[in-house]
This record gives sequence, C-alpha cells and structure tokens, in this order.
Amino acid sequence: MKKLVLGVMMVMAMAAQAQNDAIAKFFSKYQNDESFSQVNVSGKMFSMMANLDSEKPEDKALFTAISKIKGLKILSKTETRNSRDLYKEAMAMIPTNDFEELMTIRDKDKDMRFFTKESGGKISELVMVMAGNEEFVLMTLFGEIDLKEMSKIGRAVNIDGLNNLEKIKDKDKNKKK
Repeated sequence: MKKLVLGVMMVMAMAAQAQNDAIAKFFSKYQNDESFSQVNVSGKMFSMMANLDSEKPEDKALFTAISKIKGLKILSKTETRNSRDLYKEAMAMIPTNDFEELMTIRDKDKDMRFFTKESGGKISELVMVMAGNEEFVLMTLFGEIDLKEMSKIGRAVNIDGLNNLEKIKDKDKNKKK
C-alpha cells in the first residue's frame, strides 16, 4: 500500500511538473534569441523587497504580498511582424486542464489574456499572454498570489499588464451592484 501511495504521489508530482514545463519550454525556446527581451526575478529578490521598512500600512500589506511571490518571468518582443504567431504558440502551450482563464482584454490592436493556476483555493501561478500588431509579451508570476495586491505590485515595479488586474476588481464591483 505504501508503494502504491508513493507511486501515485510521484506520478502526480511529475504531471504537475510537466504542466509547468510547458510554459518553461516556451521561455527556453526563445531565451537565446536576442530579438526577445527577458526578465527573470527570483524569489530572493521579492523577499529582499519585502524586507524594506515602511511606516505606511498600505506599504506593509504590499510587502507582505510581495514576500509570497517566488518568481517572475517575462519574455517580450517588440517591433515584430510575427507577434500574432507567437501569441498563438504561447496560447497552445498553456495546459487548459491546469489553468483557468481569468480575464480577456481587447484594446484597439492588443489582445491580452490572463490565466491562473489554483491549488488548495490559492492562486499559485498567474500567466499573461499579450500580442499587439508589433509586440508580444508572455509573463508568468508564481508563488502565493493575491490578485488584489498584484496591480499595486505591477505599478510599484512598473510591469505592464499587471496593472490591468485592477479591472478584475471593477468587474467584481459591477457584479455586486
């Protein structure tokens, strides 16, 4: 029985890893392509940011949210003619059985989609895919994620796309009315 339980746990862990690997494969496919810009922020950087001192209660809440982030990866390409192809390729890499679509935004020439991965009622990963006529962005944020705080973090560190999460709060307010 112990072997069976251990075997099932290993298979589940490998399946979860394989699903995370799908997005990682997209990043690794283009990481050496100099036409792409890359940002990779480790959990250590977020924990260092969380240790900053502040007297303001809203800053302390922000630092608490930041401390739960384990990493951020952004892959982007500007002035490109194949942004829509990259968008389709990235969308095909997102495992739909593991990620739930959170929000879709279409603004003029830009399409943006947000996906979340939940575990135990908490968001463990947020993925954003965006394409415009001449630009493409894929972002993944992982750790323990509080969407209410993410737009504040996005503004604080100037991450385009995360500031759009404010629209989720606006949608929730409209639903309650």
